[in-house]
Amino acid sequence: MSTGLVVDQVTLRHGDGEDETVALDRVSLHVPRGEIVAVVGPSGAGKSSLLAVAGGLTVPDEGRVVIDGVDLAGSERERARIRRERIGYVFQSNNLIPALTALDQIRLPLTFARIEDPRDPRELLAEVGMEHRADRRPHQLSGGERQRIGIARALVTRPGMLLVDEPTAALDRRREVLGLLARETHRYGMGTVVVTHDHDVLGHCDRVLEMVDGGLTEQQPALA
Repeated sequence: MSTGLVVDQVTLRHGDGEDETVALDRVSLHVPRGEIVAVVGPSGAGKSSLLAVAGGLTVPDEGRVVIDGVDLAGSERERARIRRERIGYVFQSNNLIPALTALDQIRLPLTFARIEDPRDPRELLAEVGMEHRADRRPHQLSGGERQRIGIARALVTRPGMLLVDEPTAALDRRREVLGLLARETHRYGMGTVVVTHDHDVLGHCDRVLEMVDGGLTEQQPALA
């Protein structure tokens, strides 16, 4: 079984009867460890649904999702364990805890997951250029700063798979952070999927895929 992410002939439907829509239509995707892949496409094309299925947040109606040889078709408890231990998420909305400092946001995943060799939270703060904001809470940070904290938090468990939703939506140092995501992917052997509308992202990715009407097709390789 291949390491990394395998999405195999996945179909996901929303609603029923006349109101049924197909969010994902027999989508297949393999993202091996050490590769960063961009998924582009118009709003409503299925990009967010793909991230939700790939991360075990949503169970598809057909097909299967496998991460590092582990099928996500098990119980919700097992999927939750895999999400904690194997998957890092960077949400567009950050999902930071209002009462926690920037440093404690990054430490938080380590209280829920059994990680043998986690990253050092303070080193991650420095890597995303936020060491001087370690004691600040979300309301004291800009949108770009909150996004950088979200990226550091996703990396602290050394995930095998990193799922990133619109990473540059609020970034004030986008080239720096995009370069960081690419370096982390290649250095630590993660598989990374980036959903984006930002064409600046594409030059940092190994492959570019386009999603239209729930289907996925490969585009020309991104320029280095």
